[in-house]
Amino acid sequence: MSSRAASSSSASSTGHSSGSARSAASRLQDNHAFQLMARGGFAVNGLLHILIGGIALSVAFGSGGEADQGGALSGLAASPGGTFLLWTVTIGLWALGLFQVLETVLVRGSDKDAWAERAKEGGKAIAYLAIGFSAFSVAVGGGSSSSGQTQGLTATLLASPGGVFVVVLLGLGVLAVGVYFVVKGARKKFLEDITAPAGKTGRTVTVLGQTGYIAKGIAIAVVGILFCVAGFTADASEATGLDGALKSLAELPLGPVILTVVALGLIAYGVYCFARARFARL
Repeated sequence: MSSRAASSSSASSTGHSSGSARSAASRLQDNHAFQLMARGGFAVNGLLHILIGGIALSVAFGSGGEADQGGALSGLAASPGGTFLLWTVTIGLWALGLFQVLETVLVRGSDKDAWAERAKEGGKAIAYLAIGFSAFSVAVGGGSSSSGQTQGLTATLLASPGGVFVVVLLGLGVLAVGVYFVVKGARKKFLEDITAPAGKTGRTVTVLGQTGYIAKGIAIAVVGILFCVAGFTADASEATGLDGALKSLAELPLGPVILTVVALGLIAYGVYCFARARFARL
């Protein structure tokens, strides 16, 4: 066989394999039971954000609590039927994470835009799978301190060669995600993810989405800023995750008011996630 023929055969085989993978991914995405579990993932993600917003509200009014996924998961674990709820959160988020993995696989093209889309969908997949793993850890009796884990990871990075650069770069990346959420909310780009109903319900969903995305974006942006501070000061204790980011808002002038607004926005995002579970374009 000539080298040209061999190359053509190899390209054909690669194309066929890629097509088969996309076909299998598409069939799984179209499975009704799998779609229901993925929609459930949006709903449990909404529940976690409502709980985080509630804890942040209590912090704004002078009470304690861990205002992040760890605190929300601990709250679920302490509630009646907590173990069942934690397993429901785990399965829902893992299903949603797998759905996003399939979205990544199904992106076509090899240009810059296609790779940017793959990175975006892949990032969502990692986030959902990671939170699902945290819920799994709490369900089987593990720890739930998100702030402690964040500080531990930051300390490890800072102790490694070039660690300061990596932590600052990580902070800038998280900050960019926060800005993305704010812009997505302000421009109502989230409406591309759902089939919004008409009338009052649609307007309500839009307001919830706008408020929620902007508030979540602000919270994420502060997390990114704290990572940058940890990098520039070489102090891992500055990287306190979402809990520290929200509590740092309370230390600003008019801090309790600012934190209350952001907390209500996170609750709005949680309610929007329930709407997305119903109206998401899958």
